[in-house]
Order: sequence, then structure tokens, then C-alpha cells
Amino acid sequence: MSDLQQITELIRRFRDERDWMQFHNPKNLAVSICLESAELLEHFQWTTAEQSEAVGRSKRDQIATEIADVAIYLIELSDNLGIDLWQAIQSKLQHNAAKYPVEKAKGNSLKYTELQ
Repeated sequence: MSDLQQITELIRRFRDERDWMQFHNPKNLAVSICLESAELLEHFQWTTAEQSEAVGRSKRDQIATEIADVAIYLIELSDNLGIDLWQAIQSKLQHNAAKYPVEKAKGNSLKYTELQ
């Protein structure tokens, strides 16, 4: 069993012991991902790129908690919808590699439609 499968099982068990599946429909989970992402973002609000590095170090534990919240909801949403998250990530990386070939994208942040 992979690490992702193990954590998915832990999330299911936690949810099911509390009878929360009734609340964990796709819409509610997607909303929860956005809300937890906003809580993560709040740690970096009004900081420069350099300041965000310092915040990341000084608030590491709080930020880790918010990242975990996002990941838990994301893993559960993919599990509930029957999406193999590992495969979806691999597929997306392959897709992005085609859109952003190294020779065109390396060292810049241009959108794929702007790469020459």
C-alpha cells in the first residue's frame, strides 16, 4: 500500500467515525479547499517575496497545519470522486511538460501561449 493510499484510508476512517460523509459532497469539499487555501494565503498577505521567506520560516508550524488542511480535503475529494490523485498528478505533469518545454520555459514565468 502506498503512502497516499495509507493517508487516504486514515482520512476516510477519521471522517466515517464522525459520520461526516453526509457533509462531504464535492461542492462542500471544493469550498473547503478554497477556504483553507485562503487561510494559508493569509499568512503571506502584504509581504514581499523576501518577507514571505521569513514568514515561511517563523510560522512554519501554522503554515504546515494549513497545508495539511488543504491536502486532506483535496485527497478526500479525489477519493470520493474516484479520481486516482497520483495518476492525475502524473498526467498533469506530462501535459504541462508538453505546454512548457524546457528549452522555451526555463527561467521565465510566461504563460505557455506566450512562449516563442
